[in-house]
Amino acid sequence: MAADMEPSDVIRLIMQYLKENNLYRTLNTLQEETTVSLNTVESIDSFIADIQSGHWDSVLLAIESLKLPDNTLIDLYEQVVMELIEMREVGAARSLLKQTDPMIMLKQTQPGRYLHLENLLKCSYFDPREAYPKGSNKEKRRRAIAESLVGEVSVVPPSRLMGLLDQIGTLRLQQSPDSSPDSTIDSHGKKQKESFPTQLYRHIKFGRRSHVECARFSPDGKYLFTGSVDGFIEVWNHSTGKISKDLNYQAQDSFMMMDDAVLCICFSQDSDLLATGAQNGKIKVWKIQSGLCLRRFEHAHNKGVTCLSFSKDNNQILSASFNPTIRIHELRSGKTLKELNGHSSFVNDASFTQDGLHIISASSDGTVKIWDTSSCECINTFKLLASEVPVNNVIPLPQNPEHFVICNHSNTVVIMNMQGQTVKTFTSDRKEGSDFVCCTLSPRGEWIYCVGEDLVLYCFNYKTGRLQKTLTVHEKEVIGIAHHPHENLIATYSEDGLLRLWKP
Repeated sequence: MAADMEPSDVIRLIMQYLKENNLYRTLNTLQEETTVSLNTVESIDSFIADIQSGHWDSVLLAIESLKLPDNTLIDLYEQVVMELIEMREVGAARSLLKQTDPMIMLKQTQPGRYLHLENLLKCSYFDPREAYPKGSNKEKRRRAIAESLVGEVSVVPPSRLMGLLDQIGTLRLQQSPDSSPDSTIDSHGKKQKESFPTQLYRHIKFGRRSHVECARFSPDGKYLFTGSVDGFIEVWNHSTGKISKDLNYQAQDSFMMMDDAVLCICFSQDSDLLATGAQNGKIKVWKIQSGLCLRRFEHAHNKGVTCLSFSKDNNQILSASFNPTIRIHELRSGKTLKELNGHSSFVNDASFTQDGLHIISASSDGTVKIWDTSSCECINTFKLLASEVPVNNVIPLPQNPEHFVICNHSNTVVIMNMQGQTVKTFTSDRKEGSDFVCCTLSPRGEWIYCVGEDLVLYCFNYKTGRLQKTLTVHEKEVIGIAHHPHENLIATYSEDGLLRLWKP
């Protein structure tokens, strides 16, 4: 780095890195603390084209980290709200109108203009002559907004000073020096030794008609997210078992939602974004703090989406389906980039490896496949049993990413390496009606937890290979299980309409 470089330039380089890696929460905090702004876009031409074509999900994603004049933001959000009303996306329009800062500012400073939007929202029809002032229309408004925004942004070369910024990224990911290898840190900063659950801690009742289809703790451990058969995505305080009201949209009884059963959810690495997949093959990407949908993949798959995984840089989303394909989608462009074909039945689980170079998938055809991320070629296929026994989960071991846990529809869980060699096996020794349906690991991989068809949680000690504890967790078929990222806390959910939280 040049010795005469201004501090503000160094800050902008760091900001650019944060933006390129979708670390928007950190970026916004840095901008607020330093009062230095980074108003850049990848391409001015693409930015203008998105505005003039009304690709508002792309535009809102692009301006998320920009510092723009209040009037410019108000004009932009007003136009987005009007076009959502025109498309009869009334719920999304109402969320933008009620919950976003530009629209709240509009209500306070120009109540007549805000009331005009409220009246449009209440109408059962959309008349452009009523929506736009005389002499204006949708295309003219888009052009005016494009001209206004383009004057505020610039383009910079990507990935400058990556060596320095990689060091910064490494420092952020390093473990606290006082954490020991056999302990996790709870939300109060206390060290906890990993231990299996013995008792019910909390339960959340959903009802059988709105039962949970998927649940995950956010990577920062703050929230528990659930996706239900009725399409609702809800954020919970797992300490109280109540809906989290510190998210403004939930405090106002507004929720993220899909138009079909939510089958899977996953998070970006910084807990900033949430991706959800539905029974109808659609994927949505949400901003967790605002509850706004940033990106829709309307035709991600032609059948239900079974699992999702963000790439290391948070710019790509891996999805798998019942159809049975695996696809890679780009968040910024909203395009499907690649398709991986080879499984002959449902793909139940798929994820990027820690280094991002490979994809591991598990299918009901009885196989686990390893794919090259760049070429999308299958480089290895493993079949654990002679018959086509469905593989439910394939999970990398935290303590050794070259090894992964394979849970299939049997009474045995296998640890396998990338070459297909079996490293360890764990078995329940129960023969009838106890085949495993789902699996999860403790944060450091010291415990492997499987739930069987017999509604029993099996707790295996990784080091000893022993079955240490069994615990009946539900009264009806268990759908899934999730582990907190740094506490001894497990969530199980079932067709009985209950989500239960378990602790030692």
